[in-house]
Amino acid sequence: MSTDTSPKGQPKSRGYGRYVLALLPLIVFAGIAATAAKMLYEQDHGKDISAIPSALIGTKAPSLTLAPLDGANLPALTDAAVKGKLTLVNVFASWCLPCREEHPVLRELAKDDRLNIVAINYKDQPENALRFLGELGNPYKAIGVDPKGSAAIDWGVYGIPESYLVSPDGTILYKRVGPFDAASIKGELDPAIEKALGKAGS
Repeated sequence: MSTDTSPKGQPKSRGYGRYVLALLPLIVFAGIAATAAKMLYEQDHGKDISAIPSALIGTKAPSLTLAPLDGANLPALTDAAVKGKLTLVNVFASWCLPCREEHPVLRELAKDDRLNIVAINYKDQPENALRFLGELGNPYKAIGVDPKGSAAIDWGVYGIPESYLVSPDGTILYKRVGPFDAASIKGELDPAIEKALGKAGS
């Protein structure tokens, strides 16, 4: 004989609720794991997750009004620093390990007279940024500080390092998410530079 004297189904309902609450963290974890597995699968099967499109490509670059990096002895990053020049705007920070890996590539790129390289220093401490540049060298013609990340939001920054090729008339031509290496310079940036110069001379 049943000893259940409570309203019909109430103990079972409470039991199901407890099971659902107990399983909820496992369900959330499974969702996160599935997303991570998808990204790893795409990366392992040739999908370049650094090639993230930007809605800003083909549009005018956001206005630049960033204060200079104190102690760097470089101009502030303003519209005047990029106007009329084919410019690579690089977003970096001293705490960013991929930025450190990319920096020697940028130093070599700075030898290219066709290109004006400037930087947005993202959510960094000035003394750390100065130490970074002092240790690794400075490829930039101008640096603007973005301590709160507001300029990065305007530019649609996804993750640093990140770089934007901007035409002399201020149009965003190309975007790179992640560090440059020899392959991406040869296969992506150089063709974009040549195309931009071809248009400028036509």
